[in-house]
Amino acid sequence: MFIIETYTTAVCLCVITMLCWGSWANTQKLTTSTWRFELFYWDYALGILAASLVLAFTLGSTGTAGRGFLADLAQAAPEHMQSALVGGVVFNAANILLVAAIGITGMAVAFPVGIGIALVLGVLVNYLDQPTGNPLIIFGGVGLITLAIILNAWAYGKRSTTGMSVKGLLIAVFSGCMMGLFYKYVANSMVVNFSVPELGKLTPYTALVFFSIGILASSLVFNTLQMYRPFQGAAVSFGDYFRGSLKDHAVGMLGGAIWFIGMAFSIIASEKAGTAISYGLGQGATVVAALWGIYIWKEFEGSDAKTQGMLKLMLALYILGLGLLIYAK
Repeated sequence: MFIIETYTTAVCLCVITMLCWGSWANTQKLTTSTWRFELFYWDYALGILAASLVLAFTLGSTGTAGRGFLADLAQAAPEHMQSALVGGVVFNAANILLVAAIGITGMAVAFPVGIGIALVLGVLVNYLDQPTGNPLIIFGGVGLITLAIILNAWAYGKRSTTGMSVKGLLIAVFSGCMMGLFYKYVANSMVVNFSVPELGKLTPYTALVFFSIGILASSLVFNTLQMYRPFQGAAVSFGDYFRGSLKDHAVGMLGGAIWFIGMAFSIIASEKAGTAISYGLGQGATVVAALWGIYIWKEFEGSDAKTQGMLKLMLALYILGLGLLIYAK
């Protein structure tokens, strides 16, 4: 299977993760105006699973290092398969809430608040589980990112104070708390040494397949519930999904594939970077998403100069915080 050899390569993969995780949600804006995110989400989940299988039978099955996908699948212990599945379920619950928050508040708010909280909690949980890197520098970076979250929440408060908007902000906060926990379940299912994998545990490619199965399987509960009892708007049905255009379905699968590429690169990089740093760098997606929301989708257009200044300071703090995470190892 494909394995990276250096920390520099790991950082490069994490940068790609950041771009993927910060950009996938834009695909929802490419669907027709009547295509609800609950319908979009089915194709998103299918895109994740399809991409995981493609990766498992390509990068996960080539080369002489490690253990090929099918051989790894044959020796996998049930508890480790279950751990990766649980990671998918936890992520899915968090992500459905995040997508709902995006629909209510916009990307410039939902991503910095939800993913920012996930970053702080996720780095802490993953560092305690697998300590790698200088903790003072790591948590110094996390501290700067926390300040950025506070500034963004302040800018959001200046933008809108309606009940529905507050609801969206609260959904983003709850999503972030859950999002900070999913990564450790996937990491705990995997081998420590990718080149010489332990028996019973999963290689990253196999873990990603079970993680993806967890996402799609749990969508049968979470997303079905969302369809009939949505956070916003009227209920939709499975009939509405099957009436969607080929473009709507294809764009949803593209969004899932983009997100999965980011997840896969983060997991592949985790051996050299450590899970805390790999996860933390990937969550620089907040910067990418905020830039999309502020400068492309104009979600804060018309805001006063003070609000615009706070948003720029928020982005600067995020970038400085991410720089410290890179320097931590």
